[in-house]
Amino acid sequence: MPLLDGLFYSPSVEPFFSDSASIQFLLDFESALARAESKAGVIPAAAASVISANCRAELLDLPALAAAVPASANLAIPLVKQLTQLVARQNAGAARFVHWGATSQDAIDTALILQLRSASTVILSDLDSLCDSLAAIADKHRATPIVARTLLQQALPTSFGFIVAGWLDALLRHRDRLLSFAERAFVLQFGGAVGTLAALGVHGLSVAKHLAAELSLPLPPAPWHSHRDRIAEIASTFGLCAATLNKIAHDLALHMQTEIAELAEPHPPGRGGSSTMPHKQNPVSCAAILAATNRVPGLVTTIFTMQSQEHQRGLGSWHAEWTTLPEIVRLTAGALHHLAALAPNLQINTARMCENLELTHGLIYAEAISMTLAEKIGRVAAHEKIAAACQLAISSRRHLRDVLASQSELSSADLDRLFDPRNYLGSSSALIDAILLNARSRGKSHQRSAKG
Repeated sequence: MPLLDGLFYSPSVEPFFSDSASIQFLLDFESALARAESKAGVIPAAAASVISANCRAELLDLPALAAAVPASANLAIPLVKQLTQLVARQNAGAARFVHWGATSQDAIDTALILQLRSASTVILSDLDSLCDSLAAIADKHRATPIVARTLLQQALPTSFGFIVAGWLDALLRHRDRLLSFAERAFVLQFGGAVGTLAALGVHGLSVAKHLAAELSLPLPPAPWHSHRDRIAEIASTFGLCAATLNKIAHDLALHMQTEIAELAEPHPPGRGGSSTMPHKQNPVSCAAILAATNRVPGLVTTIFTMQSQEHQRGLGSWHAEWTTLPEIVRLTAGALHHLAALAPNLQINTARMCENLELTHGLIYAEAISMTLAEKIGRVAAHEKIAAACQLAISSRRHLRDVLASQSELSSADLDRLFDPRNYLGSSSALIDAILLNARSRGKSHQRSAKG
């Protein structure tokens, strides 16, 4: 349903998954194969030149390809047929070398890898943009006190910067995983009919090496036609990233609830409104992120279900990957796009954060008070005393500080310190620094990965 594409997908990533782009990635394989076989002395250089010249998506009849797919059960067979016809019009001798020694899965799997590699470059750029925004927020708000909530209940004070740094830390791990694809998952698929390259005789390995070089893909130790762990790794990595994006959007939406109102999405005219309630400002970016990422786990499960593929080529299981894996990537990219656009414009209400710290009338500081009192009377006695004080504060509807002021061994100065949330942020600032240091090292690690 193209009308909803803007809600679920990324405009910068979608071009890689268009019909013409998908066809072009297949043709890129066929072109590189011809050049590789020419370099290996398998086919004439002139034939390779003609084949490569015709490997352009705009030369093919896409509706005819679509019509032919059901009869062939894959896209490569009718594509090779059309390409052969195009080449034959210019050089009949060259036409017989189209797709020489390869199998449909070689073309389809390698084209998918090329497609995902291209899309991942843009996805990494969006991820870096999001990480930059979150790093800036984490640093700026490292000492901004906010309620930490556990099991949906107020727990202790924390800092908003520390919460954001936790989001950033997870995204940095996903970034490392995406970068690792270049070495382990984004590899050439080339094995011929059953993976032995038998059709190429003694030239099989030579062609494979030249083909890998032509496409700038690593050459794996062996073809992987029915060994789909690389596909599952790509799916699971994007699934993990989608899960983190879902968690962040869910957290943001909870902070945006009317009763909490610590955060808000920007709301220029026409954005986030209701069709019937004039006062509403809905978190539409969070809705889009959650809608996209909620679909991903089921798709990842499909990929894992398809891991057991029969013998040297799966029947139906390999075919099920063709739309499933791209959809995982597209949905994750769409969610990332929305969050990267939202993060630098996030509205942060620090005053409301302070107000919410007082909703429990001081109960949120009970642990800090108990730990300090424990130094004077022991942990168990301190815990029991403060628990009783909390119950009295609740039953009498008094502030915990007022209760403690009349019955505690703690001085007024002690209470001033203990009821200031900025004094109970623990090691959060140092932990933020460690995460920000990791974020700043991204450029160097990326350079090392590229060289590798």
